[in-house]
Amino acid sequence: MFKNLEVFKISHAMAVHAGQKQAVAAQNVANSDTPEYKARDVAPFAETYKSNASLGDAAGQRATRALHLNGAVSGQTVDPTIDESAIASPNGNTVSLEGEMLKSLDAKRQHDRALAIYKSSLGILRATLSRQ
Repeated sequence: MFKNLEVFKISHAMAVHAGQKQAVAAQNVANSDTPEYKARDVAPFAETYKSNASLGDAAGQRATRALHLNGAVSGQTVDPTIDESAIASPNGNTVSLEGEMLKSLDAKRQHDRALAIYKSSLGILRATLSRQ
């Protein structure tokens, strides 16, 4: 009954996505002075969660072992894409430090939201189990 609660899977996926988003923002900041470096970004969580093949049979093929030829392995990370909307500086770099600060703040808020969902769900589950 309480083996596979979807809310815990969602909060875990959201926290992992926030970590990936923070790592991409940190990589962009680290390369802010690199000539011809193109800023990268991660797709929003809603898009990546819908397309994640590890969430169920309806979402697509799953690879249960690393040697499988098709499908996504559970816990697979999202590939960052080049941010096409960024404006290049004279040296060809498209990283905006202000924009990366905002992306980092968004990642922190997303991670905090995931933890709040997890804690709230855990509290509800504990309250339900203590009443039986």
